[in-house]
Amino acid sequence: MADVRVKFAPAPMLATRRLLMRGWREADLAPFAAMGADAEVMRYFPFRHDRAESDRVAQSIQGRFRAWGYGFWAVESVDAPFVGFVGLSRVAFRSDFSGAIELGWRLGRRYWGKGYATEAARAALAFAFDRAEAPEVVAFTPEINARSIAVMERLGMRPDGAFEHPGIAPGPLKRFALYRLERKDFQPQQG
Repeated sequence: MADVRVKFAPAPMLATRRLLMRGWREADLAPFAAMGADAEVMRYFPFRHDRAESDRVAQSIQGRFRAWGYGFWAVESVDAPFVGFVGLSRVAFRSDFSGAIELGWRLGRRYWGKGYATEAARAALAFAFDRAEAPEVVAFTPEINARSIAVMERLGMRPDGAFEHPGIAPGPLKRFALYRLERKDFQPQQG
């Protein structure tokens, strides 16, 4: 398999009380690949990544920062230089929300249950509404992914039905819950 060389793009830095959301570094690629190969982390995805595919995904993330000025930020905490990623993308598949800004996250398993996903996602939402001037942000996950749905609800996102993801084969991961948050409803501080 061909060696993928990731060209790192500049990214705006975001900081929360406990986290730094920053551009990606070479040192992030190995823990990112380990996350993509972890069966529990990838439980609600129809695939796992080997290192070459993981590096291709990282390169794609860098392309988003170059094209749009936002993407999935590498997240670090005081106790770890890479806990995962949280950030923004655009919905590319055909749907009634194609082109919308999407909020997404993936953290290494040992960082679950600390509130990091919610904390970093709130910072990404602030960026989406204040700097990217998004009128709304969507998030979605397989309906069986209760942990991610709980994060969406903690963020104040509202359920907006379900859909069958066109890129997923029939099975338990095909049906997705869709959540939305409009700029006027965003609460930047946890209340």
